Amino acid sequence: QVQLVESGGGLVQPGGSLRLSCAASGSIFSIYAMNWYRQAPGKQRELVAAITNGGTTNYANSVKGRFTISRDNAKSTVYLQMNSLKAEDTAVYYCNVDIATLSRAIYNYWGQGTQVTVSS
Repeated sequence: QVQLVESGGGLVQPGGSLRLSCAASGSIFSIYAMNWYRQAPGKQRELVAAITNGGTTNYANSVKGRFTISRDNAKSTVYLQMNSLKAEDTAVYYCNVDIATLSRAIYNYWGQGTQVTVSS
C-alpha cells in the first residue's frame, strides 16, 4: 500500500506565491520520477514539472522561470514552489510518482489533488 498526500494549495492574489508538497508513504522500496500535473476546468490534464531521482528537472514552457520543482528523498516528498502566479495557473494540481514497492514492482501513483486559485 502506497499513499500520496498533497498539501499547500489555496487562494492567492496574482503575483503571489504558493508551495505545494506531496509526501509518499507506505510500502516503498524506491522512488523514481516525481511529477506535478494540473487540470483547469474544461481542459485536459497537463504536465507542469518533473524531476528524476537524479535531480534532473523539466518544466512546461508556461511555468519556466516561475515554478521550481524539488524533492527530498529522505522524506519521500516532492515540492512545487510557485512564484509570480497568474490567473491562468488556477487549476487542481496533482502529484504523480513512480514507485517501486517492497515487491520491487514499479507502479504509477496519483495524489488526491489540491486546488490552486489565483484571483484578486
